[in-house]
Amino acid sequence: MKTSSVARPIDTYHGRQLFRRHLLRWYDCHKRDLSWRLNRDPYRVWLSEIMLQQTRVTAVLEHYERFLKRFPTVKTLSAARLSSVLAVWSGLGYYRRARMMHLAAKTVVNEFNGKFPETAEQLRKLPGIGRYTAAAVASIAFNEPVAVVDGNVRRVLQRMLGRNLIEAESWAIADSILSGRRPGDFNQAIMELGATVCLPRAPKCLTCPLLGLCKTRGEGANELKPSLQQKRQIGYTLDQRDGGVFLVQRAPDIQLMPGMWELPEISGSNVEPDACMRIRHSITVTDYTVFVAQGPPPAGIEGRWVLPSRIPKLPLTGLTRKILREAKII
Repeated sequence: MKTSSVARPIDTYHGRQLFRRHLLRWYDCHKRDLSWRLNRDPYRVWLSEIMLQQTRVTAVLEHYERFLKRFPTVKTLSAARLSSVLAVWSGLGYYRRARMMHLAAKTVVNEFNGKFPETAEQLRKLPGIGRYTAAAVASIAFNEPVAVVDGNVRRVLQRMLGRNLIEAESWAIADSILSGRRPGDFNQAIMELGATVCLPRAPKCLTCPLLGLCKTRGEGANELKPSLQQKRQIGYTLDQRDGGVFLVQRAPDIQLMPGMWELPEISGSNVEPDACMRIRHSITVTDYTVFVAQGPPPAGIEGRWVLPSRIPKLPLTGLTRKILREAKII
């Protein structure tokens, strides 16, 4: 596709027309083959949007298929125990998403007769659904002409216009350029562009279908500087007896991963000299060096012996799952 060397602003009628045309044409040819795009089932669209919050697409793919196999409909998800939902979710992190999704499924079944609301306004009444998720589900599943704004969309718009945008302005501009004929495809297309071409640090400008409309050509985007990772050492004991593994359950009233199961934790400095395993693990802005030692936990720790065949049915923390896989227990 040839593009003019003179940028046409997308805040003009002609510029918006070109933006929609070039973007949708590019999306039709280059969109990724993702499982949740096979149809417009609102349950599958909603599930993918919740999973993709703060999580990379590559990390979601396997979890998405496994979750759908276990809970193929909103009714099966609604009827499931929370512990079962958390067990299947384990490894994706940010477990509050799974808890709110379980509540939302119950709301859909009990208050909406098992059918998802078809407008963004109604969808926002469901637990765990904010403005972005409601707009994404409504536009993709029900073709409602509502725009979406996430980090990818804002970056694209800022580069197109050559200036920083506050949140309200981003939503207004996204709404003004939205394709009324194909709102769901348009929303997916602009997010796809930000995720695969208009990248934060190394944008692929020469392959961008909107190069002729862009004022910055990838420069000057208002990118947040990556947070400095805090470094921390942490230690766990791995105790195996008679084929079972000793696990402990986190308190149900703590803020971080309540009720999840994990290995007994001890001071990283205490376990480091005897560690049989050392792995790296990152959670938000903390970079952990994890030491694992074989042997009994400190006296007084309450827990439970679990057979390896039963472990996948428990809601494990992501780190515990990683350790048990590294140890070839699961």
